Amino acid sequence: MDTTLVLKIGYRGAQFAGFAAQPNTRTVAGELGRALKTFLRRPVELTCAGRTDTGVHAQAQYVSLPVTAQEACINAGRIQRALNALTPDDISIRGVFRASKDFSARFEATSRHYIYRIVAGQARPVLSWDYAWWYRGALDPLAMNQAAQALVGEHDFVSFCKVESAQLLQQAGLSTCRNIQEVKVYRTQETGENLICVSVKGNAFLHNMVRIIVGTLAEVGRGHRDVSWVQKALAARDRKAAGPTAPARGLTFVDVTYPKGALLPWD
Repeated sequence: MDTTLVLKIGYRGAQFAGFAAQPNTRTVAGELGRALKTFLRRPVELTCAGRTDTGVHAQAQYVSLPVTAQEACINAGRIQRALNALTPDDISIRGVFRASKDFSARFEATSRHYIYRIVAGQARPVLSWDYAWWYRGALDPLAMNQAAQALVGEHDFVSFCKVESAQLLQQAGLSTCRNIQEVKVYRTQETGENLICVSVKGNAFLHNMVRIIVGTLAEVGRGHRDVSWVQKALAARDRKAAGPTAPARGLTFVDVTYPKGALLPWD
């Protein structure tokens, strides 16, 4: 293989059992893999920037695939049109890029960005229903934002990881430390509805990490915990010390950052 094809894709996660391919289960990788196999007329193996869980959405997930010199000559417009035609309507091929033959969408990524959306109040969300958590009460985003700053930097985030996944990492001798570059909690309005957004950027994430961060910050936002509690939960290195896992539907994988020049226009 001489070149790497990199696809920027988006998807609505409600009807998928996550990104990773699974037998007899509808997944993003399964649908995209079938489309690529049909288009390229050969088996394919995909690498993604970050595996999402069941129900999680994506605006800009990146997937890489080594291609032959002949395949590298296919027009970008043809690739995009064909794959959008061959995939279901809850997947969108949003961009086509070229990278070096040893490029990996997963390992070359320098940061990943997630946004979690919350509708707080007694009014049921309308247009944001499918991509926001309806929290039936009041939340204080200023207190949530203040508490969230304790998470910025390099820390052991085992308190914010699904227990089974943390155990597997530890058994394999792998670290549960991650570097959070930025966390912001703010109010905004989308499609005519008031939202509270939790924006998290980091070098990588543990299983359920963002959703547990959101569930923990919500405990502060609703007034059940003080701002200093998040720091204590982090230091405890125990999943029981942190808050609940927020629902998947509110989480969107927003973007990935790569080194300058790593991705080039396909044409």
